[in-house]
Amino acid sequence: MNFYAPFCLPFIVGAAVMFAVVAGKWSVWLWRLPRADKLRIARGLPSAATLRATGEVIGESLLHRRIFRIDPLLGYMHMSLAFGWFLLIAVGWAETIAHLGLRFVPLQGHVFFKYFATGLPHKPFFDLVMDLLLLFVLSGVALAWGKRFCSKALGMRRTTRHVVGDRIALSALWFIFPARLVAESTTCALYGGGGFLTGTLGTWMHDHISVMALMNLETAAWWIYSSALGLFFVAMPFSRYMHIFTEVPLIFLRHYRLQSGEKESSYDRFQVEACSRCGICIDPCQLQSVLGVDDVQSVYFLRDRRYGMLRREVADNCLMCGRCVEKCPVNIDLNTLRLNSRDAMHNVPDERRYDYFRGLDRSQGAGKVGYFAGCMTLLTPRTLTAMERIFTAAGDEVWWADREGGVCCGRPLKLAGETDSARRMMRYNTELFRKHGITTLVTSCPICLKVFREDYDLDGIEVLHHSEYILRLLETRRLTPDRRTTRYTYHDPCELGRGSGIYEAPRTVIEAVGELLEPAATRENAPCCGSSVANTAISDTQQLQIARTVTAELEDTGAEVVVTACPLCKKALGRGTTRPVADLAEIVAESLN
Repeated sequence: MNFYAPFCLPFIVGAAVMFAVVAGKWSVWLWRLPRADKLRIARGLPSAATLRATGEVIGESLLHRRIFRIDPLLGYMHMSLAFGWFLLIAVGWAETIAHLGLRFVPLQGHVFFKYFATGLPHKPFFDLVMDLLLLFVLSGVALAWGKRFCSKALGMRRTTRHVVGDRIALSALWFIFPARLVAESTTCALYGGGGFLTGTLGTWMHDHISVMALMNLETAAWWIYSSALGLFFVAMPFSRYMHIFTEVPLIFLRHYRLQSGEKESSYDRFQVEACSRCGICIDPCQLQSVLGVDDVQSVYFLRDRRYGMLRREVADNCLMCGRCVEKCPVNIDLNTLRLNSRDAMHNVPDERRYDYFRGLDRSQGAGKVGYFAGCMTLLTPRTLTAMERIFTAAGDEVWWADREGGVCCGRPLKLAGETDSARRMMRYNTELFRKHGITTLVTSCPICLKVFREDYDLDGIEVLHHSEYILRLLETRRLTPDRRTTRYTYHDPCELGRGSGIYEAPRTVIEAVGELLEPAATRENAPCCGSSVANTAISDTQQLQIARTVTAELEDTGAEVVVTACPLCKKALGRGTTRPVADLAEIVAESLN
């Protein structure tokens, strides 16, 4: 059987270009990985990590479970296009084997089998299954068309604005399956066969269109189908649809414990090009929903970084609150990619700036418990006073790292892209902690907590947020506060909740001293206070505007006092409400006998 017709040429050329470019990209990215990452891959391949990665590929790349959790209809749209197309390919190959056995069939023979198989006996089972799958995919195409005009129906306030290359690929994708329906139906009209979809449409065509017109329509339809496939394949490696061939290896590499760092690496290319620009990250962004800034969201940051046109205005204008990270269906490490892009733009270390480190130890006291207030806590002295009262009530002898001032934890510099400068500060603080022999380090600042846990080498020193420390004191009955009738509501700080996964400790502490009322958006969905040290672009007025939207939700709970566990959040929320705003330590200290 001859498996070639002139209309196959666009498909063949497109497929060749696609595979060549994808293979070239993969080869370059993998070759440029650090040796340590290559060793991780070698160790991971024969391990259970490969099986776990395979399961995630099925669950996310094909079934799109994470998107289903965001919105079922949106999840169905993505699943029908990904899983439906995959099944069309798989069942199509099975159909070819069922007709011809295990003989070699060129790629176009599988793709255009309905055209070449008119002389073979029909198999009703495959006609039925292939029509069901084609209808499944077409339903997803219809939803995709509808989403461009009414995104709210699929749970999205906004969809992504695409560049020209994306639009070309998207238009080709939209026409692939309608063209396939028409092509297969015209062949059925001329030669019979087909299932409930192509066969029924073919019968209608046979009854209403002349044979000569059908022959011309068949040729045109197969040409359009092949051309749409070819155009999509050529455009795909250079468009957002490269994610189809990038998300899968990214999942495996992630399971082999590769990760992005504060310096750009080849692994970042897998993350950047795994973004499908679905736009799910747009709605959670408060810069868009509150301030109307709609060109800096993660989808645009990744797009601009991929094409080498990233501007500081985009890289710097992000709260790094993690709300988009929580929603990203591909689990791209968006905040780290922001950080290492800023490092490339900003990092200009000057050794002279570190002269002030010499003899800077201003710590006080002695004890195995150390307390690092942090810059922002020093600017909210009531928190510091409350912690002193709590330490006294618990009977802990404390080493105060910075009550009279000291060195910053380094995270604000890191968030600004000054990673080398931040590292110098981190080394100084690490030496200071070890010099004084502490075994537990407590901080009231989630920003400090995150950097202590993730970027410092503090083996042998337990790092606790003050919410965790206070909860431990309550559980061991070293603190016995009086429970009052005061109604509190709690704001989850970004770095404490989404950043460090601490949600329960503050709530348990609040419920020990009063009644807790939850706001509408809470825990992993909690909004940012707006005063993130990660954003160097928005104005003070814009920060206040965000804070007011947050405090409005907190006030709607009917609570008498707004509680948070971050000094920066406390200052920001205090500007946006007339209600009292207190740190967690304050309400505990007030309730002590």
